[in-house]
Amino acid sequence: MALAVRGCSLAFIFIIMWLLIKAKIDVCKRGDVTVKPSHVILLGSAVNISCSLKPKQGCSHYSSFNRLILYRFDRRINFHHGHSLSSQVTDLPLGTTLFVCKLACVNSDEIRICGAEISVGVAPEQPQNLSCIQKGEQGTVACTWDRGRDTHLYSEYTLQLSGPKNLTWQKQCKDYYCDHLDLGINLTPESPESSFTAKVTVINSLGSSSSFPSTFTFLDIVRPLPPWDIRIEFQNASVSRCTLQWQDEGLVLLNRLRYRPNDSESWNMVDVTNAKGKHDLLDLKPFTEYEFQISSKLHLYKGSWSDWSESLRTQTPEEEPTGMLDVWYMKQHIDYNRQQISLFWKNLSVSEARGKILHYRVTLQEVRGGKAPFQNITGHTSWTWIVPRTGNWAVAVSAANSKGSSPPTRINITNLCGAGLLAPRQVSADSGGMDYIVVTWEPPRRAPSAVQEYVVEWRELRPGGDILPPLNWLRSPPYNVSALISENIKPYICYEIRVYALSGDQGGCSSILGNSKHKAPLSGPHINAITEEKGSILISWNSIPAQEQMGCILNYRIYWKERNSNSQPRLCEIPYRVSQNSHPINSLQPRVTYVLWMTALTAAGESSQGNEREFCLQGEDTTAPGQGLDRLAHS
Repeated sequence: MALAVRGCSLAFIFIIMWLLIKAKIDVCKRGDVTVKPSHVILLGSAVNISCSLKPKQGCSHYSSFNRLILYRFDRRINFHHGHSLSSQVTDLPLGTTLFVCKLACVNSDEIRICGAEISVGVAPEQPQNLSCIQKGEQGTVACTWDRGRDTHLYSEYTLQLSGPKNLTWQKQCKDYYCDHLDLGINLTPESPESSFTAKVTVINSLGSSSSFPSTFTFLDIVRPLPPWDIRIEFQNASVSRCTLQWQDEGLVLLNRLRYRPNDSESWNMVDVTNAKGKHDLLDLKPFTEYEFQISSKLHLYKGSWSDWSESLRTQTPEEEPTGMLDVWYMKQHIDYNRQQISLFWKNLSVSEARGKILHYRVTLQEVRGGKAPFQNITGHTSWTWIVPRTGNWAVAVSAANSKGSSPPTRINITNLCGAGLLAPRQVSADSGGMDYIVVTWEPPRRAPSAVQEYVVEWRELRPGGDILPPLNWLRSPPYNVSALISENIKPYICYEIRVYALSGDQGGCSSILGNSKHKAPLSGPHINAITEEKGSILISWNSIPAQEQMGCILNYRIYWKERNSNSQPRLCEIPYRVSQNSHPINSLQPRVTYVLWMTALTAAGESSQGNEREFCLQGEDTTAPGQGLDRLAHS
């Protein structure tokens, strides 16, 4: 069987060689093309190309009938009548150029005689920056180098490594772009200080060159494999003491650790010696997602660091919260005997919560009543009680995670606007852009030094709504008399803003309406009723829907004119008040039918008119000359 396979292989090789020889004979059976001095030349050199016909291969016995043509690729560069043609060619480009000789006979197609390829290149430059590396203690030696400029010629590279006891290894590659070779041998640590010398030689048809020798030891070129099996242990489920562990190759002496929170761009770096696969970390933050990586090295001064290991990502354990909640409150009278206390608080920051907040503990207690306190546990950030109006009340609020509770925030419930002397003055709210408002004020006139802090509070203005919108607030030190509010601020929404000045258990407040951006309202108020009262009328209307107000309304206008009259309507302008939805008009003539409508104004302009209503005053004309509203005017 083996003999049969060997016989088939030899027959196959013979057939291939015969086909190649026949192809050459078929292509050049009429003549030959010769190239001098060589088929491979140096860039800038000239070359002589000759084409000659073999005997009896021309058009006729007369040479003048033979027209030989020389082509460079598909472009004709020379021709001659006779049995031979010779041409000198210069300025050939780098690379390979094909020349073809053809015979043209009268009244026939051109016949291919023969052809030749000429390769133009340069001698190889000296290989530079030869360096070798062995990846891992069990890896093989691989070397890389810079080839220099492209020779555009077939080149052969030989990498040779010489070691102790006259040992020599070498490997070749035959490639235009060869710049690395793996010798396939493994250097062992038996003699870590033994020297090895590597050299690479390149040769082509125009010359040869060798690199400078590169001498190194085992410790110089062996790059450890990246550490593996990385894990972390938290002693007693606490972040205060954790141990990072990993596996390394046996000869590793140094390790470099890097770690960072997942939301950070910068790394914390630690270098350790003789770690033996573990290291304690003492500065991790609780309840934080971290990424860990490790690199290794065999020697303090020699060799190179391994690649970084695959990342270990894990979350550190929780710890007891440390921050105190920012608590705010509202107090509202319900009736003669009862009041409603509403508490609000903000979430702790991640660094303060140090874990997932599971609930909040709220305690409300009468200061001197001796009664048992009201206590509640809630997952929300607000709570409301109804308590007697008598007595003084105090609250405490704390946040809890799986490890414990934060220090409680304690505040005494007081009348935040009870001290008129503490009320901030000249409060203003200016549009700062699409999503913020700048609030400014002046300190209380009579007690500016008593102010311990200011609190700026804001919420969307929704007159008549059953559900109050979320309350927002920020605190400001006593030396600041301005604040930029941006939390939950949206354009074209009106906000009720209050500025509180706090001093011990006393407080004073002032309020204003403000918006970050405004334009004219989309519609006017809807008049829902007109009633007659002793010679005047009372107009009632529905508020403009909040989404159509487009900012803070400054004024309402009531327009009226006689029905079918072409005269300009009269108007009454009313300053906007949150709770107002009616207004009297006492300048109408009895037994005259009027048409009435309303508009609303923001700082950006006036809305379109609302619905029209007709009304005829039935009573006697009791309007004295000149009587009317102070702000009655012609449009």
